[in-house]
Amino acid sequence: MSEAHRYAQICFSAVGDCAMLVELGAGIDEALNESVLQLETQILKLSIRGIEETTPAYNALMLHYNPDVISFATLQETVSAIDLNHVTDTRERFLWRVPVCYGGEFGEDLDSVANYHHLTSDEVIARHCAPRYRVYMIGFAPGFTYLGGLDKHLHTPRRENPRLQTPAGSISIGGMQALIAGVSMPSGWQLLGQTPIATYQPDRDPHFLIAPGDAVEFHAIRPDEFSDMQQAAQRGDWVAERSALTGEPS
Repeated sequence: MSEAHRYAQICFSAVGDCAMLVELGAGIDEALNESVLQLETQILKLSIRGIEETTPAYNALMLHYNPDVISFATLQETVSAIDLNHVTDTRERFLWRVPVCYGGEFGEDLDSVANYHHLTSDEVIARHCAPRYRVYMIGFAPGFTYLGGLDKHLHTPRRENPRLQTPAGSISIGGMQALIAGVSMPSGWQLLGQTPIATYQPDRDPHFLIAPGDAVEFHAIRPDEFSDMQQAAQRGDWVAERSALTGEPS
């Protein structure tokens, strides 16, 4: 399906009295998500008076606006006039190499996921580390990094009994998606491991380490390496290796 055809299906919805949801399609699709990011880029370039925040998701863009400055109807008309076929996204995009300590106390579901797929734990780790994942969105909690590109042999249902608490940095899978957890909270996702990096730190610049449109690759580390890296992350270090998606170091 072409981007033009997807964009022709645009749907505007009011979310309360000061937010608009702009849906460009349905499902998890890289080209569709790219259109969402291009739309956000163009809206930010236009500096539309009254827009206070933009939040991209898999297939939609949330626009938070001041209704005393711009009306829903005017905002809808302005966004509808944007032609995505002639938008160039100039945002910087990065590839992040994320260290992960797999299994044991770091990934309590690794063995059960391996058994579910009739694989060894090492085979699960290898398959989880192999892809280059696309960052589709950040949410629903701070720093939660939703990734696409999980090996189909690792597609796994979520847990029947969610955990009441999982640590920040949890590396988990659920269905066809992969995730890096930014904060500690309840979760029903399958825990494979934990990363020492902090995708969200409110006292660090930037607050959010990874952005939609970036790419992620995982690599396995030992428990002793995890401890050293976690201490560095708590001091504000990135820990993860970052390079431009063009291959240029950053």
